[in-house]
Amino acid sequence: MTTDATDAWKQWHEHRVESVSAPYGPLALTGTHWPVDHPDGRLPGLPGSWSPADDGVVLTAEEADGLTVDGRPFGGEVRLAADPGTPETSRVALGERRLVVLVREGVWGVRDFDPGSPARRTFGGIKATPYDPRWSVPGRFTPYDTQRTVRVPTADGVERGLGLGGEVEFALDGRELTLKVAVQGDGSLWAVFGDTTSGDSSYRFRFLYPAAPDAEGRTTVDFNRALLPPCAFADHYICPFPPPGNTLGVAVAAGERDVI
Repeated sequence: MTTDATDAWKQWHEHRVESVSAPYGPLALTGTHWPVDHPDGRLPGLPGSWSPADDGVVLTAEEADGLTVDGRPFGGEVRLAADPGTPETSRVALGERRLVVLVREGVWGVRDFDPGSPARRTFGGIKATPYDPRWSVPGRFTPYDTQRTVRVPTADGVERGLGLGGEVEFALDGRELTLKVAVQGDGSLWAVFGDTTSGDSSYRFRFLYPAAPDAEGRTTVDFNRALLPPCAFADHYICPFPPPGNTLGVAVAAGERDVI
């Protein structure tokens, strides 16, 4: 079983490297702009005028600006809602660049993904610890009675809400530990955590995605698959920091550690 798990981890790691280095993966993000911060409508490095509205972003441009909307040369005015898919499916493009509309806590933004980004050109891989079965342990999920939201700092220096749906209890090296987690749409869990290696031999915090718990709350906490957050690959992401209680007092020398 260890051999099978090791092979599965290697495949997972290889897939992660391919994903983050893809043309529109995290390494391609060169900017996250908030039109509310630019009253003149001019976003850094982007043609056209971008103005926030209650229900989206209003883009005004001339065909000479070189923008396309829905794959066609664009001139005029269009109201853009948040793009629901991956960057390559965004409505607006500038050559190979993809301009993705997003909203966070009612504030509208535009992300600029460029396959020719310096980070993508210089990427050398992901430093990760090989699979070790001792880092994969059983856990038990206990949901909260109601969804909770805590305010946490994010990577761009702004404090934002982080929704939490419960806690996962598990034992590691004989210590009883707990992580506060969000519950995703498919039932799987998401934790933002730190440990005593954070900011030293590992990135300053990491993500973990335990599988959806069964009817009795059982899941697996596998730190072999601890992930670097998107902001480890590009400074323009707004990843949340660990909520109170999610900085573990143990050294989790497992999973993804840093960008090479």
